Amino acid sequence: MRIATFNVNGVNGRLPRLLEWLQKTQPDVACLQEIKTSDPRFPGDKLRDAGWTAIWHGQPSHHGVAILARGMAPMEVRRGLPAGPTDLQARYLEADLRGVRIASVYQPNGNPPGSPNFLYKLAWSERLVAHAATLVGLSQPVVLAGDFNVVPTNADIYNWWVWQHDAVLQPETRALHEKLLAQGWTDATRHLHPADRIYTFWVNAAAHARNAGFRMDFLLLNAAALALLRATGVDHEHRGREKPSDHAPVWIELDQPAGNGSAQGFSLPK
Repeated sequence: MRIATFNVNGVNGRLPRLLEWLQKTQPDVACLQEIKTSDPRFPGDKLRDAGWTAIWHGQPSHHGVAILARGMAPMEVRRGLPAGPTDLQARYLEADLRGVRIASVYQPNGNPPGSPNFLYKLAWSERLVAHAATLVGLSQPVVLAGDFNVVPTNADIYNWWVWQHDAVLQPETRALHEKLLAQGWTDATRHLHPADRIYTFWVNAAAHARNAGFRMDFLLLNAAALALLRATGVDHEHRGREKPSDHAPVWIELDQPAGNGSAQGFSLPK
């Protein structure tokens, strides 16, 4: 089962690039961030014509997340994080697919540090940590997939000193990410490639050409999902195409549990 995450930076404007990538790589599940569209304007019909069933949580011009699936329908579990009745930003969507719990996550950017945007980032991140604590111990595989807007370490960015005052490198940002991981989540990319230089975001085409990037897009796995992990990668060449997103898709491959060969893959717990 291939699960991918992709910050598309505008699903309608970059629909040709999205469809190109889906057709070429054929993930089973694709979590999208920054769809930047209201719910009525999401291109669900066009995706369905291309063979994808989608659920989405949109917002006009900003943010927004979606989950696409091939050969199955996502069963929505939650949209938006708990404890945020006045929070209208569309940043979290959770669903069950073939017994795997999958969330599409778009964590706030938070720039500039010290601003209301940064305080919102920290508060939202605390809510994510609290909700993730209810998921990490589930017996079913759980994957948190998305743009987390944090550079975990200086090894995850080409030139950290240039960006040291950006919100994604601040100590508070990193501390909350470490708090999340400490619950028992595993960063799939770093688990299989602990020392490789891997990036998922480049600020412009010139930065991509010299591979001066950031790693901010992750697939975080609970113990049940980690036991099934077989491969991970970044489809970085899609960043170099015409009018691309500034992010590249990241993916993992999970095995089915031993003894489960059904077409539906994993079975949901009772």
